[in-house]
Amino acid sequence: MHLVCWEALFVKDQEFKTDVDIAQQATLLPIENIAAQLDLEKDDWEPYGRYKAKISIHTLDRLKDQADGNLILVTSINPTPAGEGKSTVTVGLGQAMNRIGKKTVIALREPSLGPNMGLKGGAAGGGYSQVVPMDDLNLHFTGDLHAITTANNTLSSLIDNHIYHGNELNIDQRRVVWKRALDLNDRALRQIVVGLGGPFSGVPREDSFQITVASEIMAILCLATDMDDLKARLSRIVVAYTYDKRPITARDLNAQGALTLLLKDAIHPNLVQTLENTPALVHGGPFANIAHGCNSLLATKLALKLGDYVITEAGFGADLGAEKFLNIKSRVGHLSPKAVIIVATVRALKMHGGLQKNELDQEDLVALKHGMTNLQRHIETIQSFGLPVIVGINRFTSDTDDEIHFINQWCKENNVPSALSTVWADGGAGGEELARTVVNVINQGVAHFKPLYAVEESIEAKLHKIVTQVYGGQGVTFSEKALKQIKEFNQHGWDKLPICVAKTQYSLSDDPSRLGRPQDFTIHVRELHASIGAGFIVALTGNIMTMPGLPKEPAALKMDILSDGTIKGLF
Repeated sequence: MHLVCWEALFVKDQEFKTDVDIAQQATLLPIENIAAQLDLEKDDWEPYGRYKAKISIHTLDRLKDQADGNLILVTSINPTPAGEGKSTVTVGLGQAMNRIGKKTVIALREPSLGPNMGLKGGAAGGGYSQVVPMDDLNLHFTGDLHAITTANNTLSSLIDNHIYHGNELNIDQRRVVWKRALDLNDRALRQIVVGLGGPFSGVPREDSFQITVASEIMAILCLATDMDDLKARLSRIVVAYTYDKRPITARDLNAQGALTLLLKDAIHPNLVQTLENTPALVHGGPFANIAHGCNSLLATKLALKLGDYVITEAGFGADLGAEKFLNIKSRVGHLSPKAVIIVATVRALKMHGGLQKNELDQEDLVALKHGMTNLQRHIETIQSFGLPVIVGINRFTSDTDDEIHFINQWCKENNVPSALSTVWADGGAGGEELARTVVNVINQGVAHFKPLYAVEESIEAKLHKIVTQVYGGQGVTFSEKALKQIKEFNQHGWDKLPICVAKTQYSLSDDPSRLGRPQDFTIHVRELHASIGAGFIVALTGNIMTMPGLPKEPAALKMDILSDGTIKGLF
């Protein structure tokens, strides 16, 4: 992904510049200037240094009678090693919208340290379409993820402490389902044993870690509507089961007060800016392949009150992030998107059409044609929600005019608006065509959003609709364990919740090697997890894991800081 950024920037400036080089040379406005752009009052926000601030969630009360702006969702085709640039297009489009005179706010997720130190990199754009301060965003930012990690592990500590001091709740230590969390990729922590060291060190039991962005507390923070709702959701977390299989919640441990206290600052959205000083609310960071993949509902709602247009993104392809944005987040928050942009690149489409990464620099209209089937599936998915689609073609320097023309012509023949984007190399100026296309589509008033399924449907029926109408599969199969869990969830009344599918991001199927638009496949659900506090059921498919591992050569090995404070190697 970042190799493409470097290529584009080399052509633009005739010198090598990484994302962090560009960010460090940018002229940032003091955060009070950004707050003033949004007409925030002095009691609405609190500075976190010169260029960051927290906006109070109580600002929503002050603005409750103000009309909402237009909500625009950015998603993409299934990601490939060739790069798609969804977050970059999101940032660049926000900048472009302001350039054409539309008061626009960007709403993004916070980057996770795991991918930053691993392979993927940050989640705040790239090139000349970045959210800044880039180094803060990609490292510790305002401490939100650390607060979530601490709250998660406080709950783990309280569970083990309760078992150690007599286990009044009769918790079966073999059925503790709450995992510890860490915001890093560390495969060695996937399966562990705690409580070793004798009777004064606790009761031995099997345990495990997940990355913080997969924690239910992350999902809860991102779906809570206010402080009281946050506490209520935290109290409903199912942490374990008794010997007679009765669910034990955080409320049973009287943990919800302490957990809410630890999140008292993290719940307030963060205000920053782009390289072109467009306001951006960056808050929350659940992954879309193992969680619901959207920034916080509070940040989105605030942005809708503060801008005439809001550009937000949902993680990975439309089969994951967009589906969950529309079926989970929009349902909870009563959101009504006006348009959806699907980001696609010539290179990624050619990979979906059968080419290898080392073959992508050569023009190949046949592979491009075959790869368009992946884009077509995602367009059909968004249209099934009653929403208009715009294809955003994120141009790379290796793309030929004939390849770009092929995509535009295909879109025209299929009655889907398309526009070129060069925001990585050109900033907001490279997104003006896309911005005008989006405004034109919204002005047509053709959006009639409706979720794909009713929550009253059975778990099996909801999964069947997701698989057949979003992935294009034939249906769902369940392991014996999953079938048993469905029966138990029905008994507890948890079946009337939305479904959050944990699935590979690389394929519409649950097999990451099946690119393009695979046919005649089923999705196998091996296990279910009840995220009752978040308010959804997680269906684990394929080989998806909630604690990633590091690659052979992690990005962390190339990172450094010089004596003058200059950061190197941070993408």
